[in-house]
Amino acid sequence: MACQTLKGAALLQNGVLSKGTAYTEQERAELGLRGLLPPVPSNIRLQAEAMIEQLRSFDTPYQKALFLDGLRAANETLFFRLVMDYVEEILPLVYTPTVGEVCQKYSHLYRFPRGLFLSIEDKGHLDELIANAPQQEVDMIVVTDGQRILGLGDLGVNGMGIPVGKLGLYTACAGVDPRRTLPVTLDVGTDTERYLSDPLYLGHKHKRVSGKEYDDFIEEFFQAVHKRWPSCVVQFEDFGNNHAFDLLERYRSRYCCYNDDIQGTASIVVAGFFSAMKAKNSRLSDEKILFLGAGEAATGVANLIAAAMTETGISREDALSRLYLFDSKGLVTSGRETLARHKAPFAKDLEPCTDFEECIRRIRPTAIVGLSAQSGAFTESVVKAMAEINERPIIFALSNPTSKAECTAEQAYTWSDGRALFSCGSPFSPVTYKGKTFVPRQGNNSYVFPGIGLGAILGRCKELGEDVFLSAAHTCADMVTPEDLAQGSLYPSLTRVRDISLAVAVNIIKLALRNGTAQIEQPADIVQYVKDRMYVPDYE
Repeated sequence: MACQTLKGAALLQNGVLSKGTAYTEQERAELGLRGLLPPVPSNIRLQAEAMIEQLRSFDTPYQKALFLDGLRAANETLFFRLVMDYVEEILPLVYTPTVGEVCQKYSHLYRFPRGLFLSIEDKGHLDELIANAPQQEVDMIVVTDGQRILGLGDLGVNGMGIPVGKLGLYTACAGVDPRRTLPVTLDVGTDTERYLSDPLYLGHKHKRVSGKEYDDFIEEFFQAVHKRWPSCVVQFEDFGNNHAFDLLERYRSRYCCYNDDIQGTASIVVAGFFSAMKAKNSRLSDEKILFLGAGEAATGVANLIAAAMTETGISREDALSRLYLFDSKGLVTSGRETLARHKAPFAKDLEPCTDFEECIRRIRPTAIVGLSAQSGAFTESVVKAMAEINERPIIFALSNPTSKAECTAEQAYTWSDGRALFSCGSPFSPVTYKGKTFVPRQGNNSYVFPGIGLGAILGRCKELGEDVFLSAAHTCADMVTPEDLAQGSLYPSLTRVRDISLAVAVNIIKLALRNGTAQIEQPADIVQYVKDRMYVPDYE
């Protein structure tokens, strides 16, 4: 729909097309806007100044998130300009950690229709529902079934905040055109009793469907999507462990799709390890890593670390021998009667151990990685045990939102006497310890997944293999400066995220062209090819 097809109040009320107060005198005359706006035209820079002033007047992150939601509904271009101009301030409001609270209350605050809700009750008719999507072209879909939202569990349709927020970051961080993105929530029920008994809950009130009916529903979804948009990239988001691995395995070679919780998380954590190796002047294959948590994120990370270790010349078997998982039953060992398939490669022929600190003292890891959603699991004695064993202990407390973090930045630095190489899954403020200020940076997937998506779209990739996520990890780590490392930052500043995403996308397209998974001709200048196609939030 072009701007000229709408005029007057209808144009002002269309959040995708509206410029708000920024229409010129001539535009106001041509589009029937005279008298409908304050008399003096503004511009997007001044509008952004006004909006950031208003945003900062609110007391809580939740209030700020609701304000931003309303701004996006009123003027999407201005919303994305604000996010881009103040990315470090706003990203935690539109995604983790604040999006967790928004999702929990989603049915009680629903105001603006965004995306598609496809219910198991619509099975057999998904073609019809997908035809209702207003976008003529869609390059990127983020889809969830709401079963494992962040560390909060089964939120059902309330999980829609995650695909909406994620796609917002594709746009703000990498320039994916928001008019060609689509958030999707699959309503297959919920097992959360408080939603089943909540009269305001907006999803179907029945227990989760699984088995063949669920699988057939997902298959119908993929077929319907790719019937309408054959080149669309699909990102799985926050599916439960009981489905995430199987769905990725089933579809990764058939369609261009990936699971950010498994593969995107792996990429950014590996990037953090690459930076830690620079700080330690060590090799990744020399590390011994113990994971607290053994779900999709942890095993995804462990698999990619194993692949990264083999780049240094060791075998995959040797790499796996250096990676340990600790789940709700303790150390994952080969002697267990039942062992989930995704955990099996990491099972060790060791005596069982159900105490995490005891495991540290037995195994003597150089790094611990928290992906457990267990608040405070990295206790003072755990961190001090790591500091006793290692000169530079690697402490990655990656669970989010903040309420689920295994430890805080201040705790990691204080308990390790300032020696920890720390990364976090939620944002923490700088910490001053013994006269030195540490700047912990969040190991946020937004450093890599926006560029991965952009590269997949612009390269028209057939599939996204393990090499794509290793490439993104290397690219991100390569942008960490000596100054970053000196202040304890294992990631670049988020103010550089557009440059990082550009570099990630360029390297992925180069990789896809080399291995034959790209479906485009070699551009004369790949960097310019990508730059020219990155959405910039300015008024047309």
